Amino acid sequence: MKAVVIGAGNVATHLSLALQKTSATIIRIYSRSDENAAALANRLGTEWTTQISEISPDADLYLFAVKDDALQEIIPQIPVNKGLWVHTAGSVPMDIFTGYTERYGVLYPLQTFSKNREIDLQTVPFFIEACSPDDEKLLVELARKLSNNVQTLSSEKRKYVHVAAVFACNFSNHLYALACKLLEEQTIPSDMLLPLIDETVAKIHTLSPLEAQTGPAVRYDLNVMQRHTELLTNPAMKEIYQLISQNIHNENNSYQQTLNAKR
Repeated sequence: MKAVVIGAGNVATHLSLALQKTSATIIRIYSRSDENAAALANRLGTEWTTQISEISPDADLYLFAVKDDALQEIIPQIPVNKGLWVHTAGSVPMDIFTGYTERYGVLYPLQTFSKNREIDLQTVPFFIEACSPDDEKLLVELARKLSNNVQTLSSEKRKYVHVAAVFACNFSNHLYALACKLLEEQTIPSDMLLPLIDETVAKIHTLSPLEAQTGPAVRYDLNVMQRHTELLTNPAMKEIYQLISQNIHNENNSYQQTLNAKR
């Protein structure tokens, strides 16, 4: 399989390197940035370009791994060809390709990527969608060379996976950042939080998040929560603390009521 990768960011880097380890041959990298295109192409030992007109027209697969808003701009510029066009976005519907190509689909990996951090793709869930049964089969076979966890999923369902991922990954990481900032402002080393963070994540491999939840909000310890909010001088952090604490309490109450009803 000959593939063109459109994009040279985090997702493009990981997927193109992984594809190259399968039977795929990456014949060209496209990126708006000379530096990014050249860096990825050099790692792959292939050609690169910043000109859409120079994208090879004879590839079997065109992998669009760019920002969501860039898809709408780039797709109409790609010359018509017989290859399978696939994007990697979680919240963009498959039909963004409609009218520009006859063969299209989605290859969405549910993971957070950084260029210089290794990822075991075999454990990463891949969600597949295609406009025809034949191309769906092709994409599933391709994804199974990358991962042991491959599922077909509609654009509508995939949107919910993506927003759930934002809560689980982006929001939780932002809370880690706020926690580190809070300690660093008091000249307390933030790395002391790492064992706590590691155990919090490890617990939900064996317990549901609701079962694993601890802290003053679960107990609804108003005295502790009041003292915490008095320490927070940043209005946004204070509001986040209050909103999340209230929601933890509400969800825990609902969970306990459900348990009691089953007894």
